[in-house]
Amino acid sequence: MTTIRIGIVGLGRLGFIHASNIAFSLKKATLSAVCSLSQDELNHAARELFLPESSCYSDFKTMLASGKIDAVIIASSSAHHCDQVVLALEAGLHVFCEKPMGTTVKECHTIEGAVNKYKDRIFMLGYMRRYDASYRYAKEKIEAGDIGKPVLFRGYSVDPSHAMEGFLNFLPNSGGQFLDMAVHDIDMARWLLKSEPRTIYAMGGSFAFPQFADHRDGDNVAALMQFENDAMVFLLAGRTASHGYNVETEIIGTRATLRIGSVPQKNLVEILDSSGVRQECTQCFSERFEHAFIAELQEFVDCILEQRKPEITAYDGTRATEIAVLATESFRENKLIHLTEAVPIDSDGMIVES
Repeated sequence: MTTIRIGIVGLGRLGFIHASNIAFSLKKATLSAVCSLSQDELNHAARELFLPESSCYSDFKTMLASGKIDAVIIASSSAHHCDQVVLALEAGLHVFCEKPMGTTVKECHTIEGAVNKYKDRIFMLGYMRRYDASYRYAKEKIEAGDIGKPVLFRGYSVDPSHAMEGFLNFLPNSGGQFLDMAVHDIDMARWLLKSEPRTIYAMGGSFAFPQFADHRDGDNVAALMQFENDAMVFLLAGRTASHGYNVETEIIGTRATLRIGSVPQKNLVEILDSSGVRQECTQCFSERFEHAFIAELQEFVDCILEQRKPEITAYDGTRATEIAVLATESFRENKLIHLTEAVPIDSDGMIVES
């Protein structure tokens, strides 16, 4: 096998980005099939990605059984990830799944079981920040001891308010801010600190859009955690940034501090006009992580060809979901959660009250 034939399910914002990257940017890979419930999305993909009608599917199982693909990208709605991952693995395909791996801990455990059962398949998760050059460089600095002992991790992820209509439409199926958005910062904190949370306290509110409160969520939420290595972790996830898409990370150590994306600049251009001197901001995730999205899929393809497992595992997906679920519970119940007390989680992925 010298070229991996890839199919994708889900052609929304990120799904179409993945499909385009497979079609035009990956080495040793080809986009062989797409799947969506939306005929408009299929028509768009066929037109823009030069796909024949026979490679466009409205039924996921039919695409899996087509014999046209070796691997599949799961970029559908989060609620479908578990069933589709299991079906794809059972069909003998390699699987790349977008975050979150599951909307409940039970779903994550189901996927872990399937991944362990089909050990000859490559399974990889879409935490693209791990493949961003700046984050990888920061990790190298931390592991080299250049900042000393990590003291504080601060993750700041906010989306532009001009995209609010889409956020509100997705709200009923998002799983909440911690699972849908802050899960990237949760993964980054675990990855960079090489540790796990000991305590979680979350807070937030529907400061501008009461629709979030209707779903027991907030348009801006935050969490404070202490990790097992004593490092402090602060996360903010918001949907009301007027300036644009802003992902900022800071790691404070005993000898130095690292900041990634402290100014969410679109490029290195400075504009001098009647407003003064300014830089434009990135306006969407596809701008900020353009190269990381390509790099993670290339890693997926290379792992298949080289028959090696990716760094990120199904366990990472389960752990990120567990932490996000606990943060959501802390936010909703306004209470501090001690993870060392082995908080029980039910089959739906929620805390069992004593």
